[in-house]
Amino acid sequence: MTIKPLFTLKQALKNLWRNRLMSIASISSVTATLLILGIIFALILNINSIAQSAKDKFDSIQAYLVDELPAEEIDSIMKKIEAIEGVSEVKYESKSDALTKMKSQWEDNGYLLDGLEENPLPSSVIIYLDDIYYAQNVLERIQNINGIEEVKSYQDIVERLLSITEAIRKAGVVIIFVLIAISTFIIHNTIKLTVNSRNREINIMKYVGATNWFIRWPFLIEGTLLGFIGAMISTGFIKLMYDYVFKAIHSDFYVFISAYVVTPSVLMKDVIFLFLVIGVGIGALGSLWSMRKYLNV
Repeated sequence: MTIKPLFTLKQALKNLWRNRLMSIASISSVTATLLILGIIFALILNINSIAQSAKDKFDSIQAYLVDELPAEEIDSIMKKIEAIEGVSEVKYESKSDALTKMKSQWEDNGYLLDGLEENPLPSSVIIYLDDIYYAQNVLERIQNINGIEEVKSYQDIVERLLSITEAIRKAGVVIIFVLIAISTFIIHNTIKLTVNSRNREINIMKYVGATNWFIRWPFLIEGTLLGFIGAMISTGFIKLMYDYVFKAIHSDFYVFISAYVVTPSVLMKDVIFLFLVIGVGIGALGSLWSMRKYLNV
């Protein structure tokens, strides 16, 4: 028999309605799996974005100098630092420059610093790196240079962000594999019920000359539809949830981190493709598994 697309789709929809309770359970399972995947994916994407921004923004080390160092010694310190591997540039920041920068950072409250009788800020040299991964080597080298009192580095921040990202990624992979297995099993049972209920009809179709794939296709499409519907529902939920979170983060209270947050349009472009592939894949896999084990054609 020739496979007829319209007939195959009608049979798949009829099967979905006939076992609607199991179909709802299958769709709910796929939706829950993809929702958790979406949350983990959004977390990883945003932490990666923050970590990358941190690497780009914090690719420097600030070395505070001992007070009242002569200009010749400061020049000597800068030349020693410039000779270290991984250092791209070294700039001197005087006490007055540091105070001016602080006033700028305080914006409207900068006038509060005008009442200081003495500038408490130290002079320093700012060391720009070729890459954040040179930070440890540079730190070890400059700590042995006379005239440097304290060193400030952002390496710990970046490393902590990267370790958090890796931990979330590993935990997410385990959770997602477990949920995908559960979703596939539920879809497998949904298709199995349909196959068992149509066992007599399938045997008759076989006797009149129906090919194996003519019989299999409605079940395969049924599973694919279950996964597709679950993917669409979870995509809608993720869109609503992320839009809400994104707007909340962009409020005045969180404005200092809002620049690093991935926009909804960027996130959803990846999420839609990811959800469709996984959702349809779960449905198709559940169907194929069920037919291979229970459908003797």
